[in-house]
Amino acid sequence: MSGRTPGERTPEERAIGVDVGGTFTDVALSVGGDLVTAKVPSTADQSDGVVAGVEKACEAAGIDPESVTDFSHAMTVSVNALLENDGARTALVTTAGFRDVLEIGRQTRPSLYDLDAKKPSPLVPRRRRFEVAERATVDGVERPVDDGDLEALVAALRDADVESVAVSLLHAYAHPENERRVADALRDGLDVPVSASHEVLPEFREYERTSTTAVDAYVRPAIDGYVGRLTERARDRGLPRPQIMQANGGVTDADTVRRNAVTTVLSGPAAGVVGASAAATDADREGLITFDMGGTSSDVSLVRDGAVERTTESVIAGRPIGTPMVDVETVGAGGGSIAWVDAGGALRIGPRSAGADPGPACYGKGGTEPTVTDANLVLGYVGADTSLGGGLSLDAAAARDALAALADEAGMDGPVAAALGVHRVANADMTRAIRSVTVERGHDPREFGLVAFGGAGPMHAVQIADGLDVGRVVVPHASGVLSAYGLLAADETRDAVRTRQGRLAEADPDAVDAVYGDLTDRLLAEVSDPDAARLEYAADLRYAGQSFELTVDVERPFDPAAAGERFAAAHESAYGYRADEPVELVNCRATATVPRSAPAIESVGGSGAEPRTTREAAFPEGTRETPVYDRERFPAGEAVEGPVVIEGAESTVVVPPSWGVRLRGDGALVAEVSDA
Repeated sequence: MSGRTPGERTPEERAIGVDVGGTFTDVALSVGGDLVTAKVPSTADQSDGVVAGVEKACEAAGIDPESVTDFSHAMTVSVNALLENDGARTALVTTAGFRDVLEIGRQTRPSLYDLDAKKPSPLVPRRRRFEVAERATVDGVERPVDDGDLEALVAALRDADVESVAVSLLHAYAHPENERRVADALRDGLDVPVSASHEVLPEFREYERTSTTAVDAYVRPAIDGYVGRLTERARDRGLPRPQIMQANGGVTDADTVRRNAVTTVLSGPAAGVVGASAAATDADREGLITFDMGGTSSDVSLVRDGAVERTTESVIAGRPIGTPMVDVETVGAGGGSIAWVDAGGALRIGPRSAGADPGPACYGKGGTEPTVTDANLVLGYVGADTSLGGGLSLDAAAARDALAALADEAGMDGPVAAALGVHRVANADMTRAIRSVTVERGHDPREFGLVAFGGAGPMHAVQIADGLDVGRVVVPHASGVLSAYGLLAADETRDAVRTRQGRLAEADPDAVDAVYGDLTDRLLAEVSDPDAARLEYAADLRYAGQSFELTVDVERPFDPAAAGERFAAAHESAYGYRADEPVELVNCRATATVPRSAPAIESVGGSGAEPRTTREAAFPEGTRETPVYDRERFPAGEAVEGPVVIEGAESTVVVPPSWGVRLRGDGALVAEVSDA
């Protein structure tokens, strides 16, 4: 028997995490207590960039890829399919009379007063929605499926030449017998993947359950093909089978995500939040705002009381997804986001991006439109001699030309003024995202620290924090590849849910606890090490008459009174009051976690190191001659007053005037408001 804690890494283990982003593929490799990082351009077939990144990191560490013992991966395959409407040709099978659930949706409108607002087209057009004569209620099956109808359905779907099928029958979350028969018949009669709602999301609410199941079917062929291809390429290079990051903040095996593709949506942002939580220490305040700015977008989330915030109410590309996800707010402002002037003469940023090819104008690959990266180069935050990930060198003249053209169009006084405007607008977009996950949810951002990462996050974070009165910014050692680092820190996580509705005061505690027992048995059968699994339970509760629920932690054996008190406290915290209405139980939830340890990082920094150079950098306060440090040689044990620029291998930290920065023992840079 091993004497180590479950999930604890041994010195002999060599773990690698690879995160694919819109512009770069990031790699973090833990070898004998050292952390080696790499960054390569993302590729059309993401597995090409993954393999290139693994080989680059292993070469830098002086090891053979065959010696890697653990391989974790996050990708953008599923979310790209949704955002670009490039998923499978999907069919939907539903109860007769309900084929238009996807199109009708909910009455909530994203733009109530916009007469030209357009809803996203359903993932499944009406001609590929098929009905089956059956009926189940919350009390049981009233009309079973006819065998002849099933044979006709299989034939119709075969003629429709579909690539995947979603099955979502009425009340299948409570009584899945009919839906199971339909799914089994389709799996036997068709050579395409079939997603059944009672397997994907066994919860009530027909629209959300059907939408989530349709998303799963829509992205499943792409995920199945990609993960299969990656697994083969990993085997060819002697790598272990990849563990895949899920949107819930945990990893699982490749075969599981091939069957449950919807769980991979937003896997990359989830890895970043997990990495930020692992890289920040308890001294960073009780709560953390995580801020990840990459090439095409920026993601914001919260960590409270050491736990990553999660949600079951995500909407991606206008499509509700009800599976558990790390609660991430995304804005279309990244380093590659294009700056433009709208019809009213206002400066705007994104959502259109220059991507990796041709990329920002300063990449010198044919791009001519101004981006946030071009603005940072013109402002002096990035040096003209800087080499970005993948060996990209910068063309400062091209960046100035692009910003000069933008200045002419916007009526600004030259490229520096335009660059300051781009920087200010991008920061404003990201500030709004931070407010949406803090102020709009009853949290005061001043009580949180800000953890900045991503290729561009540390460049913007301190000025964003300054505008929010957040007094501390932490930039972890691996900030430029923190999503990849998060893959090394992520636990194995499985979730299960079952709807059980009724008044909480009238609930039979033994019957509810039996539901949690069933969920527990299912989860322990799925995880890799049941003996090491940590189990957590929660309940979705609401006041009678409310349409949506709050999720609160519960213990076993189930105690209705304790659950009700936790709900009342959570409702008061979120909305400012407690009600006298009866409390209703809606869903029972369980989570099984097999812990893994994040690799430890130590950094001593330089001893009395001097700045490598100085250069002019423009700030809202004016242009300053600014010292530039190499991150690996940044002086330890003393605070350096801003303005200062600290350049690392994957990211650059910009500390403006009125702030100072120091190096912490784990290699993190901590910026705080100066006392002076």
